[in-house]
Amino acid sequence: MIQQKAIDQERIRKIEGSFAWIPHTFMRQGFWSSLSHHELLLYLFLVLVSDRQGTSYYSFDRICAMLKLNVDEYIHARNALINKSLIAFDGYLFQVLSLPESLTDNQAAQPAVLHVESGTRRKEPENVRQIFQRMFLDKK
Repeated sequence: MIQQKAIDQERIRKIEGSFAWIPHTFMRQGFWSSLSHHELLLYLFLVLVSDRQGTSYYSFDRICAMLKLNVDEYIHARNALINKSLIAFDGYLFQVLSLPESLTDNQAAQPAVLHVESGTRRKEPENVRQIFQRMFLDKK
């Protein structure tokens, strides 16, 4: 067994005031690897800003500004976290949920690679701006 010792004894973390936490099972049971980087960013943000019950009231525009996400990226990440049963959202209030017992096959699947007409491969869906650019500007 590895004996762990803090590198800097003077700067050992302490729980002071409010704090956020994620159970180790988030990593060990594959939840971390099942999320895209936008999903992971949104999930960690919601964990950090939520209260004791996991709830927070941040608006989508504030979340997008703080996380540097566009609206399409935010909606995609939010809906994916809801579908993976990691958060609940009622249109106004977010709740970070306790972790499900395990990942379903659908949750464990990595994001599908999309093929577009030009033959390029993308891991994320195109946003509206990209679609219009492809439809109208690329034909010239």
